[in-house]
Amino acid sequence: MTLLGWVGNLLRAHPEIALFLALAIGYAVGQIRFGPIQLGGICGTLIAALFIGQLGVTLEPSVKNVFFMLFIFALGYAGGPQFFANLNAKGLRIGLLCLIEVVVVLALVMAATHVMKLDPGTAAGLMAGAATESAVVGTATDAITKLALPPEEIKQLQANVVTAYSITYIFGLITIVVVTSQLFPLLLRVNLREEAERLWVAMGGQSDDAGASAATPELVGRVFEAKVGGGSVQRLNARLRASGSVLGILREGQTIAFTPETELLVGDRVLVIGHRRAIVEAAAGGAGLAEEVADASAFGAVLQGSELVLRNKQAQGLSLRELSQPGAGGGAPLVGDSVMVASVTRGTQRMPLLPEFKLQLGDRIALFGTAQQVGPAVKALGEPVLKSNKSNIALASAGIALGVLIGMLSTRIGGVSLSLGTGGGALLTGLVFGWYQARHPSRLSLPDDALALLKDIGLATFIACVGLASGPQALELVQKYGISLPLMGVAIAVLPAFCSLMVGHHLLKFETPILLGAIAGQQCSTPALSAIQSAAGNTTPLLGYTITYAISNVILPLMGPVVVALAGLVRNG
Repeated sequence: MTLLGWVGNLLRAHPEIALFLALAIGYAVGQIRFGPIQLGGICGTLIAALFIGQLGVTLEPSVKNVFFMLFIFALGYAGGPQFFANLNAKGLRIGLLCLIEVVVVLALVMAATHVMKLDPGTAAGLMAGAATESAVVGTATDAITKLALPPEEIKQLQANVVTAYSITYIFGLITIVVVTSQLFPLLLRVNLREEAERLWVAMGGQSDDAGASAATPELVGRVFEAKVGGGSVQRLNARLRASGSVLGILREGQTIAFTPETELLVGDRVLVIGHRRAIVEAAAGGAGLAEEVADASAFGAVLQGSELVLRNKQAQGLSLRELSQPGAGGGAPLVGDSVMVASVTRGTQRMPLLPEFKLQLGDRIALFGTAQQVGPAVKALGEPVLKSNKSNIALASAGIALGVLIGMLSTRIGGVSLSLGTGGGALLTGLVFGWYQARHPSRLSLPDDALALLKDIGLATFIACVGLASGPQALELVQKYGISLPLMGVAIAVLPAFCSLMVGHHLLKFETPILLGAIAGQQCSTPALSAIQSAAGNTTPLLGYTITYAISNVILPLMGPVVVALAGLVRNG
């Protein structure tokens, strides 16, 4: 017996070895970077599984179904808060690009189905790969199982979904990365880096630190000695530009009470907290401070951090600078002077901490400051986040079970039977459960790390299972369509993005960095976002990306059953 024959017998007898082998090889291959392009673990796993699947290895169908349920529920749960938070005038304005994505992609896929005589499986895989949305593979294969077809034909159609996805994903990924970061700025005749820097400065950032602000600036406390012409506390706070504040003043060895109008005298020691760069610039820029003093123990200041979910509608749309300013009618500010915003997380992305960055409901905000002011600030802005590494398994299990039941419901439109499917149902319940949890963050939920694991292992295992099952049929599809599928994948990646570019630039008048980030989001393409941010030199593209990503990440998976149904009508029409 040859070595290959022995390996084949081993994997067929123990398919679980083949599963984990596909995951190991796939994630190793997916980490290899080709310039700005990185396939990622999911695409790498699919390629590895297709190769291993040539040996005739299969797993029980229930394995892929269970893991896909875990993935799609976690996807909805993680995206629910931002999806519902963006259902407002501003969010829907940018969300129009997601509608363009869906309409244009569906039209192109149906045109390809008609011209190339694609079957429903290949059409769904074409959409999933060109739009770089892996979840469509699961919802489409689930929809195919409900077709009134012989088991062998269903198996072939499901294999075609996976094969078409694997072929077109690579070309769609490369295309969207290149066009958004390189070609579209040339087409608009703009210098992306200059436009991004202009937007950064307009939002209160410093032009020379834009590239270094992708990571959250470190919050620090420093003690300085006042010099001649020290000025007032208000003047010093103005120099810090909402990125720091005076926490204490020590005069002749005694701490004193102070107001914004308090004048700093020569020899006063001033305790300042805030972002490191803002404090250093204020000290070096003539703010009335002399050399730094090492000892801060005399102030007796106790600082603490706290994390919350923004729930106060009065803070919706406020900038970070406005949080510490008096409210409408001269009301008290929501946040005291000694409280700093350490980070703002929207969805899974850390947002740029710029004075003019505007908050929205559902943002997760980390505060840092004195114990006396952090507590009231948390109550004024929202609800504290329960810090726990325990997972609410009962919540997740109930959500998935309810989603499967909802997915079993169907309706007929124009003679076509449509249903969410078990995947769409679990996605829907995940959205609702995640939205509910964001409104009550102090209750036990699914921690972020647990959600990330569910999404990663759920999708990767599902993709590995369908890849192993599709391996023997994959070569047939490649031989049948040849280069036409990759070329169609490129067209489906470019044309919706181009339409959004024209609408966003000429009609909606979006700033170029925000528009390009939104286009990456409508394609759910994190690699494209990384390439755009690299070309822009700062993180301003995130302002558009987080909105369209949250919407497309929900809408595109629901298109799987729609493509299957429409492709069947077009092909048979």
